[in-house]
Amino acid sequence: MDYEADPISTKALWSGRVLSGLLILFLLFDCTIKFLDLDMVREASAQLGWPTDISRLLGALLLISTLLYVFPRTAVLGAILLTGYLGGAVATHLRIGSPLFTHTLFGVYLGLLAWGGLYLRDQRLRALIPWRRD
Repeated sequence: MDYEADPISTKALWSGRVLSGLLILFLLFDCTIKFLDLDMVREASAQLGWPTDISRLLGALLLISTLLYVFPRTAVLGAILLTGYLGGAVATHLRIGSPLFTHTLFGVYLGLLAWGGLYLRDQRLRALIPWRRD
């Protein structure tokens, strides 16, 4: 079946841009503190059971995924990579028994924000995953 997506309304397009923009700002902040290798990042890594010298590598992986998400031509690939990255965060918090709704599911919330923002602003994704009221 070949579905064509309905045209994106201005309201949906701007809603998607705002959601994606908020996510991008948060992820760039997270990359920055990982690259700066702050004490609080090292402490958090230790509490999560990760080596304390891994923060810059994680920051680089997150930055690459985020930059791919920013550009329309590679946004879907970026969303896929971010989903994997965030899935690792969820697994890490689940493994150490972090609180469910505030810590463990935070990566799920960010993933929903990423895909929701992309769905609202990308007609190709709407065509791939059509919501129909037939």
